[in-house]
Order: sequence, then structure tokens, then C-alpha cells
Amino acid sequence: MPAERVFLDTNIWLYAFMQGSETGKRDVAVRLISKKTQTTIVSHQVINEVCVNLLRKGGVSEELVKGVIHDFFSRYAPVANDEECLMRASDLRRSLSLAYWDSMIVASAVGNRCSILYTEDMQHG
Repeated sequence: MPAERVFLDTNIWLYAFMQGSETGKRDVAVRLISKKTQTTIVSHQVINEVCVNLLRKGGVSEELVKGVIHDFFSRYAPVANDEECLMRASDLRRSLSLAYWDSMIVASAVGNRCSILYTEDMQHG
């Protein structure tokens, strides 16, 4: 049986990475990232959002950000948003009234056959 494919949105990574995150949310984030029974999908968009937030809000150095980028690419196979993803996101914005960047996350998760999208930004479903 193939591993379940899950997409982790930016906020999940940030809860795990940033000091000062609420303990409960940090624990959940670390557990989701660490699950061995899943295939974790991460997009270039998420990596970019994680890095900019670590720099702006986390006060981390460029050296640490470079390490985070390297870790994402060495542990996962980050996916890019191609034309199909952009078109799917447009359809999602129209049909579900999603915000632009949220639609890109959902479209990327759908396009990469994820059965679960973990995020704090949207309502369940």
C-alpha cells in the first residue's frame, strides 16, 4: 500500500521551526512533519513563504535560511507550479472564492495527488 500523500502549508512548517510558537501547535506541527507513514509534498511557494517569514518574523540569518532551503531539497522533492497548476488555481478562485495564494496551495496539493492538505488558513473541507 503506497504511503498517503500529504501537503503541509507554510504555517505548519513555521510552527515547527520558529521559537515562541504556541507549544500545542508546535507539537502538532512537528508530529505532522515527522510522520513516517506519509509522503510529504512541499511546493516552491511554501519554501519561499517559510524563508521570508523566518527572515522577517523569526529574525534568522541568511545562513540559517540557506540551511532550511538545503534541507527541504534534500529531504523532499519540492514541486513547482506549472501552467496546469496556475489554471487549476484560477478555477478554484472562481468556484470557491479562495484568496490567490491559498488557491495556489490547494491547486498544488490537488495536482500532486495529495489526500490531505494540512493548513490553518482555510476551513475544513
